[in-house]
Amino acid sequence: MPSAMPAPAPARFPYAAMAVLATIAFTAITTELLPSGLLPQISSGLNVSEPVAGYLAAAYAAVIVVTVVPAARLLAGIPRHALLVGLVVTFAASNAWVGLAPDFTTAMIARMVGGLAHGLLWTTMAPFVTRVVPADKVGKALAIVFSGNSLGLAIGAPLGTALGGFLGWRAAFLVLAGFGLVLAVLAFFLLPRVRRISDAARPSMRRAVAQPGVKAVATAWPLLVLAHFALFTYIAPFVREAGLPDYAISLSLTVLGASGLLGIWVAGLTVDSHPRRSLIITTAAIAASMFLLPLASGNLPLALALMTVWGAGLGAIGIYNQAAILRAGGEYQEAANGLTVLTIQLGITVGALYGSGALVAGGPLLVPIAAALPVVAALAITLGGKRHAYPPGPREQVWLEPRPVTEHVRTPLRD
Repeated sequence: MPSAMPAPAPARFPYAAMAVLATIAFTAITTELLPSGLLPQISSGLNVSEPVAGYLAAAYAAVIVVTVVPAARLLAGIPRHALLVGLVVTFAASNAWVGLAPDFTTAMIARMVGGLAHGLLWTTMAPFVTRVVPADKVGKALAIVFSGNSLGLAIGAPLGTALGGFLGWRAAFLVLAGFGLVLAVLAFFLLPRVRRISDAARPSMRRAVAQPGVKAVATAWPLLVLAHFALFTYIAPFVREAGLPDYAISLSLTVLGASGLLGIWVAGLTVDSHPRRSLIITTAAIAASMFLLPLASGNLPLALALMTVWGAGLGAIGIYNQAAILRAGGEYQEAANGLTVLTIQLGITVGALYGSGALVAGGPLLVPIAAALPVVAALAITLGGKRHAYPPGPREQVWLEPRPVTEHVRTPLRD
């Protein structure tokens, strides 16, 4: 057991704490996506054009990329409980600041503060989970926590957008800020106190990258995210070009978010026992669904079925890869996790640009095929990472690598 790990976690599974963490994840995703749904109202309210208002979303992601590694290193000595509560308060303050902003510059600064908290949250939360649950329940815990992501996508962002439409965009941010303050109180009382071990390894990106398997996971996972956003960003042009009804655009977003919850549930059942086999099957299924989407032109049931596979796969790969990076990072797992936060944000940014290039070069029906190519690359990395990045789980080991018969023959001779 690495020195960075605490004493064995209690046998009882901390459901309340995991529910709080899932709600924090829900709030973070809703905060990240909310400006996109309220762009026209924000543009009018702050007297800027819609492209300029869109910088509120772009700046949020850019801050994560720039600050996540140095900020995580700077705050490494703060107890994880206090840090998580502080980050939730920061989210609330950022959203309140946006809701009350008198001008665009103030709103931009407020969003940048939220982006800083977002990067630190994802660097901190997964390693925190490994410290407060039994080792054989980490996958289950991660599945619960990551369900907040899909709920934020499927429910949080649409609900916030609808609220902004009824009460105004400022009210939507202020309501989210109030929700954050209530959540901070719950986090203070329900999250376990976890102290940093005195001889724990100091977060080191250089040493984390040197751990076998870290580079592979930090490359394959962002490739999958890149593929998702390349297609997700331009789902509306695809739906229209495929001859599907207009309501299929919003329906497809709901299907992707809801099926993501299904994928998270399945991953929670398999990540601790069959992580390698499950990830390979899931990645291959995502690639196949994207390759086949252009064939669903004029066929809404087929399109939705393929989107269900895509969405469920996306939900599942987050769990499998999160467990993989924590395992590969070893005693430098926090730094390794921070690296994936950074590379995933790059994947989101590059994915939108990549999808745009495919749209311009070949039209909307080519975008799913272009998106499938990075998935194939991620699958190749996964297949090649059997030893360190994506090793077999405890129940796969016997099936995949049976002990040689010669061991049974030679053992009595040595005795």
